[in-house]
Parts: sequence; structure tokens; C-alpha cells
Amino acid sequence: MIHRLQVAAEEAGERLDRFLATRLTALSRNEVRARVDLGAVHIDGRRSRKCGQSLVAGQRLEFHVDDGPLEPYRISTADVLYQDRHLIALNKPAGVETQPTLARYRGTLYEALQLWLGRDTRFGRKLEIGMVQRLDRDTSGVILFSIHPRAHKGVSEQIQQRLAEKSYLAFLSGHLEPAEGEWRSRLARDRRQSRVVTVADGGREALSRFRLRRTYQGACLVELTLITGRTHQIRAQAAAAGHPLLGDRRYGGPQTLAAVELARHALHSRRLILHHPVSGERLAFVAPLPADLLALHRQLPPLP
Repeated sequence: MIHRLQVAAEEAGERLDRFLATRLTALSRNEVRARVDLGAVHIDGRRSRKCGQSLVAGQRLEFHVDDGPLEPYRISTADVLYQDRHLIALNKPAGVETQPTLARYRGTLYEALQLWLGRDTRFGRKLEIGMVQRLDRDTSGVILFSIHPRAHKGVSEQIQQRLAEKSYLAFLSGHLEPAEGEWRSRLARDRRQSRVVTVADGGREALSRFRLRRTYQGACLVELTLITGRTHQIRAQAAAAGHPLLGDRRYGGPQTLAAVELARHALHSRRLILHHPVSGERLAFVAPLPADLLALHRQLPPLP
């Protein structure tokens, strides 16, 4: 949700947090202050995180409210799958944005990683973070960053040249047939619906290989290997095949199944395999299925 406001002449000199709390009466001042700190406010196009900033008549404000937590995400030791001076692999929780959005800077994986690495002092040089992957906010699991200039190119080339192996686990609606195969399509953005769709012409090639792992009543667990890495690739291709992800509202997935409530789309980045960009060592990062998807697996009734 976006609130667009303009500072009136009589409001000049007002503190930012007081101005917002007065204008947006549905929000408490504590929530307003928390969201300002997260980075939800943009004044004349520039993000401002200063609650005490004095406003000027005529300034235009955008206040972005998302449905994420007010407490910013912070990396813990349990989230770190691997770390050396060149790379860090994390087990990303669902509900965390990978990179800053209009609604938040603090609490995104990118910002939390800066804090974890000590910003620019950990290795006596300016911190550089190479974001070679993207995971949607509600997708959990393995995500890799390069954190040294010597690593950026080597990691990026492996991803771009399809030398890295990326596999996911997804709970899909319905019963997938055949049990093994591939989805090959062309994907393009449909900006009217804020989603990615398959198209006959244009778009970008997308290729995923799938293998059925388990079946339930009305659903199945599938392992997918991504040959390409397009935005929303699995979500769009699964929907186009008639088997949208459980919980994936944007792509038509069911929000409940067998009385099980689904709080997010049921997609997990399970494994990433590649070679270390400096040493050449083969690395395999694996993230176990998180608690919510384990619970989903246990609650869904199996086929008789």
C-alpha cells in the first residue's frame, strides 16, 4: 500500500513522524516510527529514515506499507551454510526480501548481510557484495553471495553459463504427470497482472527439469532443477502446466488444502552446487526443508 501526501503550509516545520501519525490515523505512532526506520518513507523521491526530520511546505511524501514484520531481520549463525573471505551461502528464511524495496531497506537480506560482515572493516577493505542470485520474499533456502572482488566474476560466469546446479523443492497442486520430465517455455512479464506469463513469441527461454518426489491427496512434492534462472520461473511454469504452487496467490495456487492453511507459496531452494571461483573446489550447499514446509508435508493426507 502506498500513501501519497503533500506537506501543507501550516504543517511546515513538523517532525516527520508526527506528520505521518497525524495524517495516517489508522497507524500508531510507534508503527509509523518503526516503518520510517525500516525505510518506508520517500521525500521528493529520496528515502528518509529520520523520524525527527523537519518538513518543508510543498514536499511530497510516499509512505510504503508492506505486510512484513516491523522487527528487522538479522542473520544468525544458524543461517550461515558456508563462509570464507570470498563467498557466503545463507539459508534464507521465508518472508525476507533479498534486496531493498520501496517499503524497506533495514531488514532486507542485503542490509542484514552488510551488518553480518562488519560493513567495510572485516577484511580491511571496502565491503563489496555480489548478488548473483535472487529469491522471492516468500521463497526459503540456499542463496549465495560473493563478498570479495576476486570472486564476483567467477561466480557470475558459472551462473550465466549454466555451470551451477540449482535445485528446488515445490509443493504443487494436483497430481503431476508424467512423474519426470521438463518444462520448456518462453516467459515474459505481464505488468498489468504483476506476474510472469508464458508467451508464444518473444520473452526469454526458460527450462526446468522436474521429478516427482511424493504424492498427497490433491497435491504433490516435486524436485526441480533450473537450467535457466528467470524471474518467477518455477511459479510461472507450474501455473502454466495447471499445477500452481500451494499458497501462491499471485499464480492461482490454493490458499488452503485439506484444512491446512498456507501462509506463503511452498517453494524452497534446496541445493546449489558450483566450483569455488578462486580455489576451484567443488562446493555443495544444502538447506533442509524449513519447519513450515515440514509441517505441510506431515499434515497433507497421503494418497490411500
